Amino acid sequence: RGSIDFDFPECKITLDEKGYPVSIKPYDRNAATKIIEDFMLMANETIAEYYFWQQIPFVYRNHEKPDSDRMKQLSLFITNFGYHVKMSKDEVHPKELQKLLKSIEGTPEEAMISRVTLRSMKRAEYTPECLGHFGLAAKYYCHFTSPIRRYPDLFIHRIISKYLDNDYLVNDFWIKKYEKRAEKRAENCSERERVATKVEREAEDIKKAEFMESKIGEEYEGIVSSVTNFGIFVELDNTVEGLIRYEKLGDEYFIYNEEKRQAIGEHTGKVYQIGDKVKIRVANASKLMRQIDFEIC
Repeated sequence: RGSIDFDFPECKITLDEKGYPVSIKPYDRNAATKIIEDFMLMANETIAEYYFWQQIPFVYRNHEKPDSDRMKQLSLFITNFGYHVKMSKDEVHPKELQKLLKSIEGTPEEAMISRVTLRSMKRAEYTPECLGHFGLAAKYYCHFTSPIRRYPDLFIHRIISKYLDNDYLVNDFWIKKYEKRAEKRAENCSERERVATKVEREAEDIKKAEFMESKIGEEYEGIVSSVTNFGIFVELDNTVEGLIRYEKLGDEYFIYNEEKRQAIGEHTGKVYQIGDKVKIRVANASKLMRQIDFEIC
């Protein structure tokens, strides 16, 4: 039906008994993992659709359609590589984006276009209204899955339990009571999710920097994962990411092209862009600053 599958690797950090990182590698997302994910999605959609039609208070997981301006920018960007997405009235169907991701599989620009496409999406949120999930191409969606891993799951389970205890009968008093709760819970859960995501990323950054402190001077091959106005980020095979500032790219002055996400050498025309393979040396790493610096070999 056209759901979008961004297959970016998550990292698995192994710690010793003292909490020191001893290995960092991509999390193995195998066939069994994908099958379980499909079962979870089915459960979430089934519950969301059933309780939507029962017209009782609920908390849905929504992912709104991307802004038309961002889609236009994405469309303009990918034309530089000979790709396009079909748009109707400034809107795009998720199936078109999935077709794009399929068409770039195995190409040098795969990582770059995948990341730019992901950044063109809106953030998913919890709301008491069922607005659909763009990325999953789902009309009804919620976070219900067991084992319960999030507070929204727990709140939904409580609503379902109450509904079943009352033999599927709910009165106006019950509806008004849970409507207020659902609205507050949805707003709070969206806000706490943003905080939790930030903390999780910071914790990963700390352990990655701590791990790379002992690797200073070592050389690796990596892929340019982002280009900014102050330097380029390079991601290694183990998901560790480091920054190369433009002054570390030699004597040349580099110009940042925001539209094409490129860094272009003023004199030689040397171009760095997302997806480029580069050889780097670990220049510095700071657990305290949560920062890793690379330099070009």
